[in-house]
Amino acid sequence: MEWLEASTENCPVQHTLDVVGEKWTLLILRDAVNGVRRFDDFHHHIGLSESVLSDRLRKLTSAGILRTVPYQEPGSRPRNEYRLTRKGWDLWPVVVALRQWGETYAPDPQGTVLDVRHTECGAPVRAVVECSAEHSVLTPKEVTARLGPGARLRS
Repeated sequence: MEWLEASTENCPVQHTLDVVGEKWTLLILRDAVNGVRRFDDFHHHIGLSESVLSDRLRKLTSAGILRTVPYQEPGSRPRNEYRLTRKGWDLWPVVVALRQWGETYAPDPQGTVLDVRHTECGAPVRAVVECSAEHSVLTPKEVTARLGPGARLRS
């Protein structure tokens, strides 16, 4: 069976995009990895409507990417902060890769918006694909993709 003969119904890329593959969702994730936790802060920083933001936060929480933590400002009603779960933090390399691609192919003439560096040595951070055994960076030409045990024929 070849790739074009395989069903994509159980494709992990498709399943991931079902959860996080929408512009506003990715911008919420971008802000969450940069420390934004409160509804009003997401709303003002991203600039999307309250109803869309509520919907996306609800979906991210239901998917286990964000969790809610109650807080209450003096004189205000109780509210929730949104914090990344382990599952959410595992999307951090995706956000880094999107930022990296954007800085390369759609850069701002004024320069980078967020300078992400290794705390210990100060070098810029980048997303890479590496060999899990050798920990060496790989190019697409050095990788072979084969259908796995979950591959099914298209119907």
